[in-house]
Amino acid sequence: MPARFVYWMNISLDGFIEARAGDHHDLGGPDWIRIDEQLHRFFNERARAMTMGVEGRVIHDMMDPFWPDARTDESLPDYLREYGEIWTEQPKILVSRSRTAADHNTTIYGDDAIARLAELRQESEGDIGVGGADVATQLLAAGLLDELLLFTHPAVLGAGRPLFDSPADAIREPLQLELLEQRRFDNGVTMHRYEILRNAGRRADLE
Repeated sequence: MPARFVYWMNISLDGFIEARAGDHHDLGGPDWIRIDEQLHRFFNERARAMTMGVEGRVIHDMMDPFWPDARTDESLPDYLREYGEIWTEQPKILVSRSRTAADHNTTIYGDDAIARLAELRQESEGDIGVGGADVATQLLAAGLLDELLLFTHPAVLGAGRPLFDSPADAIREPLQLELLEQRRFDNGVTMHRYEILRNAGRRADLE
């Protein structure tokens, strides 16, 4: 069975991932993002279960070198040091046309990234986490995105960057989703995990 690409994202109640460009310029995130110990430990659990990660350049540059350094930073709580270990050791694909080198178990895919990711999906197993709206949108347009793992924060932004870039190009008809799992955290964040259904026939089978 081929691997599954899972788009993991924090999102506002009205469907935006950024209020403005550069919202997520550091790991703390903007004020509307609520990530506490309980939620981060859940992140650790889910990240550990992924067999690999796929990241765009902006996401990757935000993660590295912070998380590799976090592993041995005694000023950080244990759950952040733990995530540093998970992220650093996990195999990663960096999708970038400009980068030619990367550390910490990272392979770079350039101009032919989507074709190579299609091959990777077919040849691999398990869940592969996807970080970054640009990469996720390209995978969706190519029919390669399998699942959404969305953490909805109790905030209404009113405007901003949507879950997918250029959604009209990637979504030519309404996406049919199947809810696989949901959970509420003490800080008000909710998690919803959806499978992307490929056609109406598949949806009818599930019903």
